Amino acid sequence: MLDSNFSLLYPNGDQNRDDHVSITDEVITELGLDFLIDLKNSNLSDYMTTDRETIEYRNETLSDMLENPTIVDTLKGTLKLLSDIVELRRIKSETEVAKNYLYSITEIELYIDIVSKLAKGFQAVRGNVKSSAFRRMTETVTELSESEYYRNLNKQLGELTAKVHEVKSITIGVNLDSEFRPVDAGVVSLNADTFKSGKVIDKILRMDFKDDDYTCIAPLVPYTRSNTDNAKIAFTNAFNNAMNDIFKADVRQWRQLVQSYVLSNTDFLLRIMPEIEFLTKAQHLLLALKSRGLALATPKIAPMDDKEFNVKGIYNPCVALKVDSKMVKNDIDFDENAKIYVLTGPNRGGKSVITCAVGQVQALAQLGLPVPADSAVISPVTAIYTHFPTGSDGDDTIEKGRLGEECDRLNKIFDTLDSRSLILLDESFSSTGSYEASYIASEVLTGFSIIGCRCLFSTHLHELSNQLDEINAKCRAEGGVPIDTLVAGIHGSERSFEIIRAKPDGKSYARDIAEKFGLSYDRIMDRVKAKKADEKKS
Repeated sequence: MLDSNFSLLYPNGDQNRDDHVSITDEVITELGLDFLIDLKNSNLSDYMTTDRETIEYRNETLSDMLENPTIVDTLKGTLKLLSDIVELRRIKSETEVAKNYLYSITEIELYIDIVSKLAKGFQAVRGNVKSSAFRRMTETVTELSESEYYRNLNKQLGELTAKVHEVKSITIGVNLDSEFRPVDAGVVSLNADTFKSGKVIDKILRMDFKDDDYTCIAPLVPYTRSNTDNAKIAFTNAFNNAMNDIFKADVRQWRQLVQSYVLSNTDFLLRIMPEIEFLTKAQHLLLALKSRGLALATPKIAPMDDKEFNVKGIYNPCVALKVDSKMVKNDIDFDENAKIYVLTGPNRGGKSVITCAVGQVQALAQLGLPVPADSAVISPVTAIYTHFPTGSDGDDTIEKGRLGEECDRLNKIFDTLDSRSLILLDESFSSTGSYEASYIASEVLTGFSIIGCRCLFSTHLHELSNQLDEINAKCRAEGGVPIDTLVAGIHGSERSFEIIRAKPDGKSYARDIAEKFGLSYDRIMDRVKAKKADEKKS
């Protein structure tokens, strides 16, 4: 029997440990994680973990999948069969038949198909897999498929299904009353041949039809003809009841065997069904990035209290999958000199892109995936928060105003934010003037610093950077972590931009943007002079 504690995602099979990450569906959507890994049978947040052993276990598992693509084919085939079992159980639960033995036979057939597919698939890569998950999976399904018990089960099922599948027709006996109205009916026999249309005269005069039990004395008529929907349903239910009564004796003799062994193993496979979907979708993402020549790095997981986030060559995978232009990679390091960054730069200068990338890398690392970067050393976080523009005029916005709604959301984050959290802010407080926005932002940054969390604050408030010396002095007095600045600059005409650790220069941003769009003084004067010269010629 399969180990009920086995898991493809958890080394000890324990999914109920206290190592989950606080991350909402809204944050997952804002970071584009559900675009990267779109799950149907579970939530992505279910798989976020702070446990280093679990993260490394999954990295090994995915490494095997990347190196042995046939594993994915095996898992996808298994996933389809498991989906069939789920649908079968749904139909079975809705049927009026209390004990539908034919459905039980079908479920056992599907179970045997799954074991056969898993055994064949993993036997082919037995010498290549290195991960604990797939080594255990290979050993288990191989042992199971080669067991005497499984062979006997397969044989018995073959005999039973052959008996079921050879039935091509049934003979029904119907009792009539004195006025030729049907009173009751029952199955007389199961037949391996089909009935044919005929006539009474044929049965009387034709020698070849006289002893033919399958030629009717009247033409065959589809049972659905002229019947109401209720009549069709009633006929079908009566037929199913009769067939179940006939076959239940065959199934009942090994029913206990089925319940104690097959059904428990099927339940186990259904339990890991969401894990299979997660792994196959994750592998699809990794292959999509690799096919574009993009780097992927298995992160080194540092202790949580080290608060490490040292990532070289980071890029935003959502952007990378949507555009054809070459990505400009960046280095982000939350080191001893900065656990909080204020990121400034021109509009469309890549601030939002890199802010999301930091969250994506942190989340993917804690899902147990390689991350979009050249290298990465990352400490797990207990929570990931975002404070992005909502772009909506919901009830809160109407009631409190846009700035009030922003402050209210941030206030709720402060209720649960701790020193092991990561918070990402993008253009917060943009709904008010720069003076008010800078004041609120400086207060918020001070709070983040004293809490000791990691933070990336992307903002248009260039003057906020000029206040950092004062803010840092205040934070140091309270034991806060240091705050530093990052600058997003234009990189040629590319859609991606370099991020450098430096003090911002608002005028240089304006000059870069003006030059990029031909609105600098020199470019404008060149056009004016050219226009005047053309006018003189004409």
